[in-house]
Amino acid sequence: MQRDSPESGESRPRPRLAAFAAVSLWGVSFVATKTAVRDVSPVTLIFSRFALGLAVLFTILKFRRQLLPPPPSMWPMLALMGFVGVFVHQMLQAHALKLTTAVRTGWLIGLIPIWSVVLAVIFLGERLSPRAIFGLLLGVVGALLVITRGELSLSVLCFPATRGDLLILASTVNWAIYSVIGRGTLKSLGSGRATAFSILAGWAMVVPLFLLSAGWRDYRFLSPSGVISILFLGIGCSGLAYLLWYAALEHLETARVAVFLYVEPLVTVIAALLLLGEPILVTTVVGGLLVLAGVFVVQKNS
Repeated sequence: MQRDSPESGESRPRPRLAAFAAVSLWGVSFVATKTAVRDVSPVTLIFSRFALGLAVLFTILKFRRQLLPPPPSMWPMLALMGFVGVFVHQMLQAHALKLTTAVRTGWLIGLIPIWSVVLAVIFLGERLSPRAIFGLLLGVVGALLVITRGELSLSVLCFPATRGDLLILASTVNWAIYSVIGRGTLKSLGSGRATAFSILAGWAMVVPLFLLSAGWRDYRFLSPSGVISILFLGIGCSGLAYLLWYAALEHLETARVAVFLYVEPLVTVIAALLLLGEPILVTTVVGGLLVLAGVFVVQKNS
């Protein structure tokens, strides 16, 4: 089957719809994760959601007749993708959401496109215009406002929520790296195989921790909402969303796909309000809007 080039993919709605669907699922994922970690440990959650996600992905690959193991030369990169995109990224976010709110998490996630541009400057030698530098600074100021909640003192670092926010901040840099390093591999293997086998590699890194901690014991504490959250995270976010995201990256440039991450904070805020009833501070909203404004300026002028 002939694939679209980036140029032809850009002119068609399907890759863009795939990216939109992925970030919408991920937007709700922070609410689901916040709910699930009330019942189970982060390790048990990650083990369970990606076991479900792999079942979905490998079923899809089998249906498409693409269930062919990657060549040995591809496994080191797949392992790196799994380590960065599954093991590190999910550990950061699951532990963070035990400390902070889904609302603040959603706003901070909006920084990912800025880090994508920064990585391009550092590793590809791209230059930023003065307006793009202004946008970057705007995003940083917005993030600081979200994290500190307007309290510009070192005492804010003592709050557990602040430590959670900083973990989320680290995860945004991590995800930008993940999106960049995975592009060449998904072109070689196709988005479905690259996604499934990189997740398999990352999940395999979680298995020893699950066994050592006897994570299966957590299942007895699961509430109905916890069960629903894990099913949603596994099937929707770890299965379908990853596949949709990499399918979009296969046809569109990384920077163009990253623009769809604008939607993610807004989805998270709405979901957190409706499903968790989380309070929203004025400083959080202002800071989040500054983040999105900064991302818009950077994307438009870099």
